Amino acid sequence: MEKRYFGTDGIRGRVGDAPITPEFMLKLGWAVGTAFRHHGACRVIIGKDTRISGYMFESALEAGLSAAGAQVQLLGPMPTPAIAYLTRTFMADVGIVISASHNPFYDNGIKFFSGAGSKLPDSLELEIERLVDSPMSVVDSAALGKVTRVEDAAGRYIEFCKSSVPTSTSFKGMKLVLDCAHGATYKVAPSVFRELGADVVVIGASPDGLNINAGHGSTDMAALRAAVLREGADLGIAFDGDGDRVLMVDHAGEEVDGDELLCIIALDMQRRGILNGGVAGTLMSNLGLELALKEQGIPFVRAKVGDRYVMAELRERGWLVGGESSGHIVCLHHTSTGDGIIAALQVLKALQRSEQSLAQARSCMQKCPQKLINVRYAPGQASPTESPAVKQAVAEAEARLAGAGRVLLRLSGTEPLVRVMVEGQDAAKVEQEATALAAVVTQVCGG
Repeated sequence: MEKRYFGTDGIRGRVGDAPITPEFMLKLGWAVGTAFRHHGACRVIIGKDTRISGYMFESALEAGLSAAGAQVQLLGPMPTPAIAYLTRTFMADVGIVISASHNPFYDNGIKFFSGAGSKLPDSLELEIERLVDSPMSVVDSAALGKVTRVEDAAGRYIEFCKSSVPTSTSFKGMKLVLDCAHGATYKVAPSVFRELGADVVVIGASPDGLNINAGHGSTDMAALRAAVLREGADLGIAFDGDGDRVLMVDHAGEEVDGDELLCIIALDMQRRGILNGGVAGTLMSNLGLELALKEQGIPFVRAKVGDRYVMAELRERGWLVGGESSGHIVCLHHTSTGDGIIAALQVLKALQRSEQSLAQARSCMQKCPQKLINVRYAPGQASPTESPAVKQAVAEAEARLAGAGRVLLRLSGTEPLVRVMVEGQDAAKVEQEATALAAVVTQVCGG
């Protein structure tokens, strides 16, 4: 069955526009509580990022969950991967994250984790959707759920992150700049790296509810680049608004993306004999990553875009690491989902082991020229990728690339965007083909 509300990463949209409304969140909370009560469970934890609408939706979800008889524990502002971890450690039945990740403050959304700290299966998401569209009821007053606040959530997660590197680890002598995107990592990330001995300069750590991801974080690296050069730092680390993505900047201010970070982690694991198989990327992963891993005899597979699909490939194959160019990196030997802080720690430890700078380590792969253009379309509009004109333009572009590149068009799972990507060995040709193809898509979208 086709899902009505859930996308590739939960439910997301603009605040005030259906379904991102208080009324829907009330009903969603009740539906989740009812669905899990049917499975004999009713304990829920809720965390959120720093956007202002989080207060409103937290209260609405609380009310709906209580009406269904669920017991609720509130974590406050915490990174998405922290909710995944704490859902497991508190032995909760479901974890809820109120966040729109890297989106602007005026968007928000809901993500869910199972008791195992993984994304919910499709069957359970469909059951929740069915309940959302059903009449709401309230349990007997004596069975209403209670709500409590967890006071030590941050400390628990900080220690968990530190446990992902050996107890002897010390980053003393290393100067880092952290950009927390005015988001959910603004308290915990600086503590993790300082407690491991690093000299830490922090930017993007003054959230006001409206500035999440604005001019900071993994979606806008200019401030981090400038700070690294100004401070003479060894490298810079940028998280997104909810802390499940990480990108870096080397000492010279050059951006290091998720493909390069994944390559550094994978090769370090191979050298230590713990890789246990191959690496999962996505359709958007740079061809250079695939070629670099192949040269080292490491299998590589491409999943659909979205961390849940990367996770599915890893679990099916029994592999441990995978990720996306955007910085969503999964290290299953440490945690159950993409975690920006833990991925960053693995990179820093790999640099120590290899006695390399980030600038040196990133040379493990040579990126092929890649051009990505986002084209916005009207919500509810027929998929532009199915247009005959777009299909013909794609076929013609592929013919001109003549096997020396690839073309990918896909719909974003979180925004009404068509992502037009062209990759190849000739940078000028890649730019030309991507621009021409995006123009066709724009015309079909009514632009």
